[in-house]
Amino acid sequence: MRAILLTREYPPDVYGGAGVHVEYLARELARRIELEVRCFGEPRDGATAFRPWSELASASTALQTLSVDLAMAADAGGADVVHSHTWYANLGGHLAKLLHGVPHVVTAHSLEPLRPWKAEQLGAGGYALSSFCERTGIEAAEAVIAVSSAMRDDVRTAYPGVDPARIEVIYNGIDTEEYRPDATTDALERHGVSAERPIVLFVGRVTRQKGIVHLLDAALEIDEGAQLVFCAGAPDEPEIERATRERVERLRAHRGDVIWIEAMLPKREVIQLLSHATVFCVPSIYEPLGIVNLEAMACEAAVVASAVGGIPEVVVDGETGLLVPVTLDADGNPTDPSRFAADFAARVNELLADPARAKRMGEAGRRRAVDEFSWGAIADRTVALYERLAG
Repeated sequence: MRAILLTREYPPDVYGGAGVHVEYLARELARRIELEVRCFGEPRDGATAFRPWSELASASTALQTLSVDLAMAADAGGADVVHSHTWYANLGGHLAKLLHGVPHVVTAHSLEPLRPWKAEQLGAGGYALSSFCERTGIEAAEAVIAVSSAMRDDVRTAYPGVDPARIEVIYNGIDTEEYRPDATTDALERHGVSAERPIVLFVGRVTRQKGIVHLLDAALEIDEGAQLVFCAGAPDEPEIERATRERVERLRAHRGDVIWIEAMLPKREVIQLLSHATVFCVPSIYEPLGIVNLEAMACEAAVVASAVGGIPEVVVDGETGLLVPVTLDADGNPTDPSRFAADFAARVNELLADPARAKRMGEAGRRRAVDEFSWGAIADRTVALYERLAG
């Protein structure tokens, strides 16, 4: 069995959950079958990388993506199956299927119809192209892997022409040997975080999807005895950057102990922060599963998360954390953002007031991560799907 994974992200260029998924899935698949990876960017070990055509340097980034997809498809000969991840690579997988006559598997990490704010990031024309790539790949794929049951339902809603029998739920996973409690404190000290006081932690990108503006609103009501630590990557569009900075300034004027780490930290430092967090916050308004929940749970952090998408399939309310209900409008925004922020703050404060309970939840979260979300089991199910399609 020879499979080729098509992906935008691959180490060392990993910035989102889909990239994390591909990194660990590829490692496990390579132990079971012959595997090759095609990715975007500069040359690197373990993958063949492609850059957009130079003639498109001033064109839309979505159009540049299509040039990489063409190169990926041309280089996918000899495979028994091609497996694409995210809209960036979906068209490449579809073209490889047509060109080489092999089955195409798509993993649905997110869906463009459910992320209308992508038009702000890519521009209206770019969003039309990203939607075209995803729709073409998913509707014609021999199999669609949904990373949660909620994502399976979303695929059926967004793309009703897809035969439900072609959709298979295979969860994201977590390496619980790598993500495990770390008692050391050097990274905390480097970033000015005290291990002696409660820590409320956010780790994620500055994007509407991750709901950071709602957490910053909630933070105004979070117990001032806790440190608020935001480990946030670069914003994906100007409007969310402006909204975030305004809220950070307002929060700092309201209270102390706001630590903003404007960088994607090395994995070891993130693990240490997670390990010392009293409460880990996931205020996402769209999250098909949310690997970050698993990372926090594996490090024994209690999680407070919005009850959207696949999060309730990971975070067990009242056992490994607390879920915050939220009603979303047609554009994917909270219908009552003030209520959502107040409810989120209340759940965080509930655990800050009972650190023993938070500790029990963290321990239960690790047990759940170990028992239910191993990458080995996920790779086994993926290989079984490949073999079934390849005949």
